[in-house]
Amino acid sequence: MTTAQQPTLPAYDHRSGAGPTLVFLHYWGGSARTWDLVVDRLAGRDVLSVDFRGWSRSSSLPGPYTLRRLADDTLAVIADAGVTDYVLVGHSMGGKVAQLIAATRPAALRGIVLVGSGPAKPATEITQEYREALSHAYDSDESTADARDNILTATELPESVKSQIATDSRSSADAARTEWPLRGIAEDITEHTRMISVPALVVAGENDRVEPVDVLRDNLVPYLSEADFFVIPHSGHLIPLESPADLVDAITAFAPVG
Repeated sequence: MTTAQQPTLPAYDHRSGAGPTLVFLHYWGGSARTWDLVVDRLAGRDVLSVDFRGWSRSSSLPGPYTLRRLADDTLAVIADAGVTDYVLVGHSMGGKVAQLIAATRPAALRGIVLVGSGPAKPATEITQEYREALSHAYDSDESTADARDNILTATELPESVKSQIATDSRSSADAARTEWPLRGIAEDITEHTRMISVPALVVAGENDRVEPVDVLRDNLVPYLSEADFFVIPHSGHLIPLESPADLVDAITAFAPVG
């Protein structure tokens, strides 16, 4: 496993193995380690996971923290790691970043997996009032725990995982923490998503309250030219932490080695 951080690049972890490389992009409040339970089930696979600019080990990197900046950062990390054949796996905010990357049609991109992803077209529920309230979800330990236990998840998690979620949610630059709820979540990227030319897999959590099944079916799938849709039973929004085994099965079926 190689862990890398250059002064101008986000931190990332790269484990060499069989390709295509799976490039993991985390949710708003997450980090590269959000994917640990998934990566641990991918023995022998080439995997790369990123701490987005402004989050976790990359929290000291300066802004802006826009979706486009995160997309550009990810392409720079992929190049720095020497990855030449890959599948993007983006969760929530990371899924919206993955759509922007895929829209540029990188020659080395083989496919895209969107896990509880921010949809191409924002849902009608994403009002100004909703966004303002969401921007305060991680203001305190108490508000973070409330968001984790009552909004983000639909299953009971081990205390160690709950503690990780709480720590990661609070480990960010202030401007990075507010960029997604105040701006990124409401950005309509349908014209970009329509430009994606590689196969896509959209994964939804059956009981996801953040990006519900119907929202992903109506506001994301129609803008992808070639997409499969898969619902993971019982899971809430934090699919990589709530249902890692089911998610690994879906990813490996979509993007097998070779």
